[in-house]
Amino acid sequence: QVLLVESGGGLVQAGGSLRLSCAASGSRFSINDMGWYRQTPGKQRELVALITPGGRTNYADSVKGRFTISRDNAKITVYLQMNSLKPEDTAVYYCYAYTWTRQDYWGQGTQVTVSS
Repeated sequence: QVLLVESGGGLVQAGGSLRLSCAASGSRFSINDMGWYRQTPGKQRELVALITPGGRTNYADSVKGRFTISRDNAKITVYLQMNSLKPEDTAVYYCYAYTWTRQDYWGQGTQVTVSS
């Protein structure tokens, strides 16, 4: 079992920045890829960014150039630096982990609200 705990969400004005963090515990050394998804009411959860243990990244087109994902493999922690935030970035952001045993884990979610 893997437990993911997010922090760093909140309210920010358009153009501002926030940094999300997600720390893994439990069977954390079984973790392979880590990342972030987001969801708004009535819509499917969508990928924001993923990062492999080796640091290879993948971003949604809507956040390229504004968001940066990183990870600390020693701490099994993933970060999402969000700059130039827009109102359409408002969502609940979920931390995600995929393990070498092909299991998916999700955090509880953290609200990010961008005011115009």
